[in-house]
Amino acid sequence: MTGQPSDLLKFIDDSPTPFHVVANTEALLSTAGFVQLKERDSWKTTVVAGGKYYYHRNRSTIVAFTIGNKFQPGNEFKVVGAHTDSPVLKVKPVSKRSANGYLQVGVECYGGGLWHTWFDRDLTLAGCVIVQEEDGRYSRRLVNLKKALLRIPNLCIHLQTQDERLAFKYNKEVHLQPILSQLEAGLNKENENAKHSSALLSLLAENLSVPVDKILDLELTLADTQSGTTWGLKNEFLSSPRLDNQVHCYTGLSALLAHSANIEEDTGVSMLVCFDHEEIGSASAQGAESPVMAEAIERVLGTFDPCQELLKRTIRNSFLVSADVAHAIHPNYPEKHEKQHQPGLNKGTVIKTNQNQRYATNAETGFLIRELARRADAPIQEFVVRNDCPCGSTIGPIISSKVGIRTVDLGIPSLSMHSIRETMGCDDVVTNIKLFTTFFQQFGALDKNCDF
Repeated sequence: MTGQPSDLLKFIDDSPTPFHVVANTEALLSTAGFVQLKERDSWKTTVVAGGKYYYHRNRSTIVAFTIGNKFQPGNEFKVVGAHTDSPVLKVKPVSKRSANGYLQVGVECYGGGLWHTWFDRDLTLAGCVIVQEEDGRYSRRLVNLKKALLRIPNLCIHLQTQDERLAFKYNKEVHLQPILSQLEAGLNKENENAKHSSALLSLLAENLSVPVDKILDLELTLADTQSGTTWGLKNEFLSSPRLDNQVHCYTGLSALLAHSANIEEDTGVSMLVCFDHEEIGSASAQGAESPVMAEAIERVLGTFDPCQELLKRTIRNSFLVSADVAHAIHPNYPEKHEKQHQPGLNKGTVIKTNQNQRYATNAETGFLIRELARRADAPIQEFVVRNDCPCGSTIGPIISSKVGIRTVDLGIPSLSMHSIRETMGCDDVVTNIKLFTTFFQQFGALDKNCDF
């Protein structure tokens, strides 16, 4: 990985769903010499100092870590946490539908998307499919159809009333259902008991090279077919789907891979955890509210020493960087930002603070990351939401309250968060990687020099 914006855009283009994020991350880790673990197996004889490992849960959450050669039980875990999911439209369990001569696909809104940005876009399908293999066993296959297959058309202006023209309104259940094809007389005859249209199933079967009757279940997402791109007079910006929050899956991974090349002097465990389901509250078996984070620390430490007292000491010595995109000031809506906290694109990573604990940053954790940023020569900005505006949240408060680990919330600033296409500054990607790499390399020594 080069750590450059072009590399980020390719990573995102290749990752239309959390399943693809995890698969592509695993491929990069494997190439770098990381060894795959399985949660169902014992790690007792596998995990050792100087090792590099990864494992997944549900193939939509991934944990990757290195263990420094000088690691001793009780030493620090340095964790970057991000999430693999984004607001999207997902295919319903029974998706077959038609109206007025059109074959459509029933979809469900996932997360809090700016759904009006999904109208009039060339959309495709991606996700996973459960199939029965020739030997009778069952497997989960990834699919990314890539080609433009679906569209949610706007209503033309001439059929709208004056009031409708003034404010674009839509019903999520009625108006977000995409067109897949046109019905033809005598064709497209459907099995009334089928959950999905035969046309959709045939398309998937062809892509997977399996008979239609071997497709047993599916979890599919609509995705934009337009690739990410850099733009601006000096190509200083980049726009892409799913920057929230694949950008930090990428920057965290880039930093971990860079750090993994030399861990001979490392005294701690450097870890990247990318969770699913952040956009819907994190309450799932693979979300940040699950035991994933606590179990990762406990199981790795347990291969060296299972003592509960040592586990508690380890957690107090450890640190989580909760990385999720931040709000850059909008040139057309500057009044939405607090006057002293107006992050800009290409001006550095944003530290997020909220005294009502919507973000987990405090004086100690904020100082530590600011000092690491100074050492990395990585610019830092500050964000506090206005008192008269609601504040979003992240995995930070969830994990810090459940695990007890010190946590800072930060992120690369962006425009159009939760749109089908979001925007960031190219320089911020590079400096964010520098910050995370320095975090992995220097946090342990810095923390030992602090008496808080």
